[in-house]
Amino acid sequence: MVQEACIREVCAPKPGNVSRHHDFTDACFEDFLLSAVAIGPAFEKSGHSSVGRTILHAVNDSRKLVGNNTNLGIILLLAPLAKACLVDIGKPMEDIGKIRKDLGDVLGALTVEDARLAYEAIRAANPGGLGRAAAQDVSEEPSMTLLEAMDLAKDRDSIASEYITGFEITFGTALPALKDALARGVTCSDAVVQAFLTILGRVPDSLVARKNGVEVSRQVSNSAQEVLLQGGVFTPQGRAKLQEMDRALRDEAHKLNPGTTADLTAAAIFLALLEEETGLE
Repeated sequence: MVQEACIREVCAPKPGNVSRHHDFTDACFEDFLLSAVAIGPAFEKSGHSSVGRTILHAVNDSRKLVGNNTNLGIILLLAPLAKACLVDIGKPMEDIGKIRKDLGDVLGALTVEDARLAYEAIRAANPGGLGRAAAQDVSEEPSMTLLEAMDLAKDRDSIASEYITGFEITFGTALPALKDALARGVTCSDAVVQAFLTILGRVPDSLVARKNGVEVSRQVSNSAQEVLLQGGVFTPQGRAKLQEMDRALRDEAHKLNPGTTADLTAAAIFLALLEEETGLE
């Protein structure tokens, strides 16, 4: 399901992102598909591996097939989620409420070793716009747990914030938006785009903020809100506005790519795949 979530996410034509219709100059659609395949072995062992070990294993395997960072954010989100799905005697589970409860236990049990392994993975992936932190920078060896390190970064990074809030965006915004769109009868691809827009409209993208500043990230969020006000994927007006937004976000350096929002969308797809009634399976 982890691999399927990644594939469904990248196949959807989300504005400003790589999709089957759009490549970046340094990363193409096939790179994301290969990355999705690559992380399978790491996540297959996630029930018996630490979160940090799963993160590092998945990143290293991705880099064997793809030279660029295509999936670090997704891996950081899915590693604790996947482990939370497998806490009961190593058996998969489908109760989203139980998964969220067990996720809290998984996050609370994170160690300094998890932080060390995650830091190593982040250095290997070398994500764009990372910069330096005043304390517990990823270029150094951590002296606190991964959850504590995420707490330091929560105000500047939505993925770190998810660790601290028990994945509030994923469970509270992204998954409901995805399920609502599917219930309204659109295709899976359109539902993914609608969920992406809903997240972005409420939460400015932290990757865009790191590369361009907070004000620009808010402007991108405003664009998503305008698409939603026109009906999103459900109306011709919304689709036209969506295409306009997509064009505005694309440049050769893809500095306006809402990549963190795409990662959060992938996490929601993973959860939706666990629920048979969503229609994603």
